[in-house]
Amino acid sequence: MRVLAKQPVTFGLFAVASFVVVSVGAALGQAPDPVVGTWKLDLAKSSISPGPAPKSATVVIEPEGKAKGIKISVDAVSPDGSPMNWGFTTQRDGKEVPVTGNPAYDAATTTMTSPTSGTTVYKKGGKTVMTLEAAISADGKTMTLTEAGIDGKGQAVHSVMVYTKQ
Repeated sequence: MRVLAKQPVTFGLFAVASFVVVSVGAALGQAPDPVVGTWKLDLAKSSISPGPAPKSATVVIEPEGKAKGIKISVDAVSPDGSPMNWGFTTQRDGKEVPVTGNPAYDAATTTMTSPTSGTTVYKKGGKTVMTLEAAISADGKTMTLTEAGIDGKGQAVHSVMVYTKQ
């Protein structure tokens, strides 16, 4: 957790990728997975608490492995200007997977609740620290992530992050 003190990044930034992991998945034979692509954080439409908000965040989601598999890569700039690069690969099947490059999380469990929504639970040292609900708009152009949990300082986190597909 000392890393968080050195890098004042909100959990919202960390959860950016989870929303993608959790959200949308296409079954075999259906249209392309709407979550796949490049997504940019729209700070003007987002509410990040506690702040400060990251300066920017871009999430790249690529198909990986089997039908529902995706690889999530997050490239962000923290409020102090330092870079944050992290990610994980998931089948969105509810099985725990490792998270690399993120001091706030070391594991994630992602499940799909519908073709355009899902949930990711982040853990650190086996303890749940953040839950993220993801939803993609009907037109496939907006992804909304709602997160709740506790940050590295013990503060309650409750943020809504809006991403735009590029």
